Amino acid sequence: MTSSAVTQNTTSQATPMAPAIVRPSVRQHSIKVEICTPAIGAELSNISLADAAQDPDAIAEIRALWLKHKVLFFRDQNITPMEQQNFAAQFAGLEAHPLAPSHPEADKLLMLYRNLDPGKPQGFVEKASRENVWHTDVTYKKAPPRGAVLRCELGPDTGGDTIWSNMVMAYEKLPDTIKQRIDGLYAKHSAEHAFGAQFPIAERHAMAAKNPAVEHPVVLTHPETGEKVLFVNSIFTTHFSNFYNFEDIRYGQDFMPEAQHLLNYLTSQAAIPEYQVRLKWRTNTVAMWDNLLVQHYAVADYGNAPRKMLRATLTGTPLA
Repeated sequence: MTSSAVTQNTTSQATPMAPAIVRPSVRQHSIKVEICTPAIGAELSNISLADAAQDPDAIAEIRALWLKHKVLFFRDQNITPMEQQNFAAQFAGLEAHPLAPSHPEADKLLMLYRNLDPGKPQGFVEKASRENVWHTDVTYKKAPPRGAVLRCELGPDTGGDTIWSNMVMAYEKLPDTIKQRIDGLYAKHSAEHAFGAQFPIAERHAMAAKNPAVEHPVVLTHPETGEKVLFVNSIFTTHFSNFYNFEDIRYGQDFMPEAQHLLNYLTSQAAIPEYQVRLKWRTNTVAMWDNLLVQHYAVADYGNAPRKMLRATLTGTPLA
């Protein structure tokens, strides 16, 4: 593959220019790419994300690999929250989570902190995990996030892995009869039942009014790659918007079970191991994924051990 760069650019003798603000650690070596599984994922090494944020060639190379492999892993990235935020900002605008607080040092980083000590600094989040289910982030918005850059600040000694599933492959491997059945289907996505179920009724209704349900195509065409993606998930997708089957309905009660069975079948595709890659986190490991191409699952098998993750969320555009 082509390196982001191998040697420093030379300055023109005729027209002196200010030196590029690029540290030698970016330029010394080619980015090395190791494929994780046949279906999804690649680990990149010989690259500093803090330095890459200042090198457009490195960013372009990483972006191409991101679109190709759908999720990228980077080990040993000893970077600050602001350096993580700056790296993520090279790929899209950044957005804070609509329902959760941001890091005090980097206002676009979501804190996913679990099982912290009672003396934790102000602003840290402590709550039970809700990510141990297959999902695409924030699909209850008209413009779901484009992607994410997640860094492990502190992980448990064992457990706490994250799994990603290739939803392009999930669509490609569907039987043709199912592909025909879902062609042109739309589905509703909502946050109310996921985040508001534990709220008093007035608060739940207020949250639903602020975040009304939205409609997305069941088969999404990716805006950059043109790939067809199965775009329903277990957390936020509630029902089909335009499902009908008058030919096979004897009575009205036949209608909803068929629709719900089909939706359950589609959301279950993310759990097929052949579509997946699994990451064992270490401190300063970074994962970067395309939120439109994959689903992910954070395995909550680490008991009371602390787990501190910081996520930068890339702003998306409305889906057609």
